[in-house]
Amino acid sequence: MSNADFRHIAFQKGPRNCERLFRAAVSAFCSLARPTRREIVQLDDLALGLFDAVSRDARRFAAATLSKCDPAPPGLVRRLAEEPVDIAAPLLVRSRALSDVDLIALIARHGLPHARAIARRDHLHPAIAALIRALVARAESAAEIAARIEEDDDPLEAIRRQLREVMREAGRSGGTPAQDPTLLYARLREAALSENAHTVVEALSAALGISAARARRLFQGTGYGDLLTGLRALELKAEEAFLLTAALFPAEVAHPAAIRLFLERYGVASPQAARERLARWREEEGQGGAAAPLHSAASTR
Repeated sequence: MSNADFRHIAFQKGPRNCERLFRAAVSAFCSLARPTRREIVQLDDLALGLFDAVSRDARRFAAATLSKCDPAPPGLVRRLAEEPVDIAAPLLVRSRALSDVDLIALIARHGLPHARAIARRDHLHPAIAALIRALVARAESAAEIAARIEEDDDPLEAIRRQLREVMREAGRSGGTPAQDPTLLYARLREAALSENAHTVVEALSAALGISAARARRLFQGTGYGDLLTGLRALELKAEEAFLLTAALFPAEVAHPAAIRLFLERYGVASPQAARERLARWREEEGQGGAAAPLHSAASTR
């Protein structure tokens, strides 16, 4: 008698008989010491045919029982793994029938509940573990933001609080006014390629909010260290910062080793530290009084 015949008889006798046959087939398979490929295919065929007719308890029983079987019927295991996590958890945690590709697909389809269960697997692939950590961190961040919003009885007060935080952050960064990054880089690039020192001074002074004298020292010194600080404070891309530096300090970045050194220095430089140093430059100019702001310098020309 074939599996199709068993299914036909089970359906004729009603849902309870389907469930009894489903449980019996799973139990019989798991009692086999070394199931053959044919027996694995037979259970897949029979159980998947009965799957939609059995209860959640029967599916939960199958998931828990099959999680300990190796080998296990792959089709049935994958179908059970798609169930809600209260059913699928034993398979997600233990089953060797689920490959790394299967696990990634399950996380993509079912999100954090399945991901948390998968995180409990032994010898989990590092890439999958990293993906789960990122999902958990994002979920916790979103929950924290939602909780903060719920704590504010007045929506207007929540908006005011957010604005105050933005203003405080601007103060910590040295108060450089927000500028369109694309336009900012375009202005600096045109100035650097113009070979006109006055144009470069004006562009750097306006972008960084520093005096003309300080701006001139950024590209007329013995090295590009101060210029790198200014460009990092603006958070330009490494490629953009390199082009500007190459235009103003061509001899400093004339060979591959020097280019690699610049990119490494720029990559490890902290934008926050660069902004703090930029703020100190402004303070020094204000205290010394010798360096005139750009608009004053321009008015005397």
